[in-house]
Amino acid sequence: MLVHDNFHTRYPTNHSSSHRHHRSICLQTHASINRSILTTTMASEDSTAPAVFDTDAANCLTKELRSTFLAGKTKSYEWRSSQLKSLLKMLDDCEKQICDALFSDLAKPEMEAYIHEIAMIKSSCKVALKKLKDWMKPEKAKTNLGTFPSSAEIVPEPLGVVLVISAWNYPLLLSVDPVIGAIAAGNAVVLKPSELAPAMSSLLAKLLGKYLDNSAIKVVEGAVNETSVLLEQKWDKIFYTGNGRVARIVMAAAAKNLTPVVLELGGKSPVLVDSNIDLAVTSRRIVGGKWGTNNGQACVGPDYIITTKQYAPVLIDSLKHNLVKFFGEDPMNSPDISRIGHDRHFARLKKLLDDDKISGKIIHGGQTDKSSLKIAPTIVLDAPEDSLMMSEEIFGPLLPIVTVEKIEDGIEFINSRPKPLAAYLFTNNKQLKEAFVSSVSAGGVVINDVTLHLMVDTLPFGGVGESGMGAYHGKFSFDAFSHKKAVLYRSFYGDAPARYPPYTPGKLRLLKALLDGSLFGIIRALFGFS
Repeated sequence: MLVHDNFHTRYPTNHSSSHRHHRSICLQTHASINRSILTTTMASEDSTAPAVFDTDAANCLTKELRSTFLAGKTKSYEWRSSQLKSLLKMLDDCEKQICDALFSDLAKPEMEAYIHEIAMIKSSCKVALKKLKDWMKPEKAKTNLGTFPSSAEIVPEPLGVVLVISAWNYPLLLSVDPVIGAIAAGNAVVLKPSELAPAMSSLLAKLLGKYLDNSAIKVVEGAVNETSVLLEQKWDKIFYTGNGRVARIVMAAAAKNLTPVVLELGGKSPVLVDSNIDLAVTSRRIVGGKWGTNNGQACVGPDYIITTKQYAPVLIDSLKHNLVKFFGEDPMNSPDISRIGHDRHFARLKKLLDDDKISGKIIHGGQTDKSSLKIAPTIVLDAPEDSLMMSEEIFGPLLPIVTVEKIEDGIEFINSRPKPLAAYLFTNNKQLKEAFVSSVSAGGVVINDVTLHLMVDTLPFGGVGESGMGAYHGKFSFDAFSHKKAVLYRSFYGDAPARYPPYTPGKLRLLKALLDGSLFGIIRALFGFS
């Protein structure tokens, strides 16, 4: 769906029916990608429904944005800073609307909505505003004898027109945070929010259209058809947050135009728990990081725990105690826990619970209510490795616990599986910390806590292997949407005849010395010594 004043029209998207209309905005056409694959993976509506936002509209949209970018409008510090300030104003002015939309989509508690989404976006904006002038400055680079006399610098320049496709679980944060980086770097941007968070999608279209420069920043709402036609276009970068199946489709579409991508995915983020710890703090942090972050629907949320057979009973008792303390004896009615995002996700999680290999191993929780899309915090002890719960990312309120004989076996267990987006360790053992950091490959690692690395803007946030590619947050967001252009400056002095034909042994000796950086060799060559 496209919502902006300069289009003088609004394309409504109905997520449960096919009440749609079709409109052409301009007359170009473009080859389509394989829609059947995309529909299989992403579909949330009737595939026979007519497209609201078609190829013609997408062509016209990208042409308008490219015209704005080529005119140089987005490149100035003044434009970039003004847009970031407008985003901050939007967050202040519309905090209640944002919280209401997050509650409508996910029943997200107001505290989580503010801390995990609004506050993090504000922080990103403030960091970018504070550092933007420094980020935009060319960086001096050293030269060598081969180019003497010369100077060099690395100039960050915007890539051009970029596409951001976001996810439903943190529909404000995962939409606006990459856009902040794209704006700071001086790009024109199209944001495609997730149709699975319809209230926030609609609100973002409305608010960004009101607060930001519509000639350079657009919002396109919709589902499969809209995403398909967007992927048909030529972009200067695509930033996608979501799952690996759709990421492969995004990457295949990008490959047709050699478009670079950032893929922020997920994976099974492990928590290795040693026995020499502060148990009360550890269990609070795990419970808060698992069920207090969108009820487990977070890409960096703990996916499973590994601990020793001996320590597991103590840890489980503490986890149960804190679950009751945080969410009460009846967590299904707790106002402090989010609901499952949508029907299909609920069905997927229910399938994990109903797996014959799991049903006898549930030691806490397990209650479900399809009508309210609620699943209680659930702990599973010793889920088999070949169970569904241990073979795919859970992304919900289910937490399996794997037991090992000795804690070091946990590192081997983690390394036998695909690389996760995050890996967590609770220990006071210095050698175990060092072994974990040096041998576990993950997008990020946190020792003695979970998820908090997202809040540190000086750390890159991104995956590795199956959990994604590329990184953002802070200056890494600026860099993700910038090209580092190499620039070498020379004058007309110092033009060495030795670089030109006719080639002679003496010239070769001199050039070898220059390229080797050998001052003694240069002197010998100049005086004719071999």
